[in-house]
Amino acid sequence: AVVSTQSTGSTMSKVQISNVVVLNNPAPFQSPFQFEVTLECIEDLPSDIECKIVYVGSAESEEYDQVLDSVLVGPVPAGRHMFVFQAEAPDPSKIPVQDALGVTIVLVICSYLGKEFVRVGYYVNNDYTDPELRENPPEIPQFDKVQKNILATNPRVTRFKIDWENAETSPPPQNSEMPASSSQQDEPLVQMPPVEMSMDAMAF
Repeated sequence: AVVSTQSTGSTMSKVQISNVVVLNNPAPFQSPFQFEVTLECIEDLPSDIECKIVYVGSAESEEYDQVLDSVLVGPVPAGRHMFVFQAEAPDPSKIPVQDALGVTIVLVICSYLGKEFVRVGYYVNNDYTDPELRENPPEIPQFDKVQKNILATNPRVTRFKIDWENAETSPPPQNSEMPASSSQQDEPLVQMPPVEMSMDAMAF
């Protein structure tokens, strides 16, 4: 579960992500990502909220990021709203071979009027379920035999202050005040066994 706090001042957030549930996990690599997202809106929003799922293909460069899906939610009346956000698996041909297995990141990002106001990030561990393949992985990854495991209990929530009345021209986003365990970008989400990919190189 993800619990957001509320910003103060003129840029006070009008929408909170109060909960995210990771569904269909663990699952085969080629199966869809599924997130049950609960939003709380403190007042009516005349425009749509854009939500997208982004898969980080490599820690080395954003050029390997894949937007798996993007949906518009709204107009959003005040109150609590829940929806299931599903996106197809990433295109394996766009993932560097050396980054196919091990730990990467998947992001759920929400924006309003073109400005991102919150992102929820999870580590994803991709590995073979067959012990023999794990011991001797083939040079060319066999994605049909790979399982993805999202570390659902250890999300990283990063919030950004925006001008909700005129988000397109708002000042540069800032991290909102949140517990250190969920908003400090220089801290890892969770301690994991050593893997080939360096988690220190990843940034949310």
